[in-house]
Amino acid sequence: MTDFAAIDFETANEQPSSVCSVGVVVVRGGRIVDTFYSLIHPEPEYYQWFCQRVHGLSAEDTDDAPVFPAVWSRIEPLIEGLPLVAHNARFDEGCLKAVFRVYQMDYPDYEFFDTLAASRRHFGCRLPNHQLQTVSAACGFDLENHHHALADAQACAAIALKLL
Repeated sequence: MTDFAAIDFETANEQPSSVCSVGVVVVRGGRIVDTFYSLIHPEPEYYQWFCQRVHGLSAEDTDDAPVFPAVWSRIEPLIEGLPLVAHNARFDEGCLKAVFRVYQMDYPDYEFFDTLAASRRHFGCRLPNHQLQTVSAACGFDLENHHHALADAQACAAIALKLL
């Protein structure tokens, strides 16, 4: 796979629609051609401590951030016609579908590929786990700032270029 968009969401709470940041890495011809990152005002609008502990974001960070439809209007032209790739795609695809429902937006049936599943197929038991940081290291990518949506999308893109 040489043309795709790697995507990663972070959420404010246990609700999949509560996306509070997004990172996108656009790959064409096997090369990164664009990146995008934005904070998002979450819906529902509250943070749970365990989510904050993972990504370090809080209401203070997103109080003045744009709502999802405004952010997606900037992402949509970047990813047009491309399949989406995520590490544990079930989570990110679930977030995307949920936030589309919350804002009553028409979901365009994006095609998702999962680097977590690809890692399990490719590496099997040779890795201690298939977490993003472990798999990205096995693929030669140094993931710094794990759980920052853009950093995670960059790691996912590196994995996809190696395994998909």
